[in-house]
Amino acid sequence: MKKVSISQVFPRLALFSDENYRGRRFVVRGNLGIRNLDRLFGDIESLRFFSTNPNATLVLFSRPNFRGQFRVFRGNRNIADLDDIIRGEDAESLVMANFRLSLAQIRNIRNTGVLPQGFRRI
Repeated sequence: MKKVSISQVFPRLALFSDENYRGRRFVVRGNLGIRNLDRLFGDIESLRFFSTNPNATLVLFSRPNFRGQFRVFRGNRNIADLDDIIRGEDAESLVMANFRLSLAQIRNIRNTGVLPQGFRRI
C-alpha cells in the first residue's frame, strides 16, 4: 500500500468579494505578487492571510503594479473591511511572502515593479 503525502503551500490568501468574509472567494498560495486586484478578482472587500511562519508578510499597495503608498502586515491577518485600508485608499495590488520582507525590499519592489527571485506574478 502506498503512503499518501499532502503538500501544503504557504502563505495562503483568501480574498472575498464582500465585507466580513462573504461573497465570492478566491484563494491564492505561495510567494507571489498580484499586479491588479480589480482586473483579476473584481472589487475585493475582505481577506484572510494565513501562514505557519509568524514572519510571513502581506503588503497592500494603493496603486496597481505595486505602486503608491503601502501597508505591511506580518503573520496571520483577518481583515473584515478593506475600504480605505491604506491611509484612506483601497488596495489595488499586493505582495505576499512566507518570510519577512524588509522595508528596503518592499520599497525596491515599489520603485522597480520587480519581485524578488522565486516569486510568481499574476
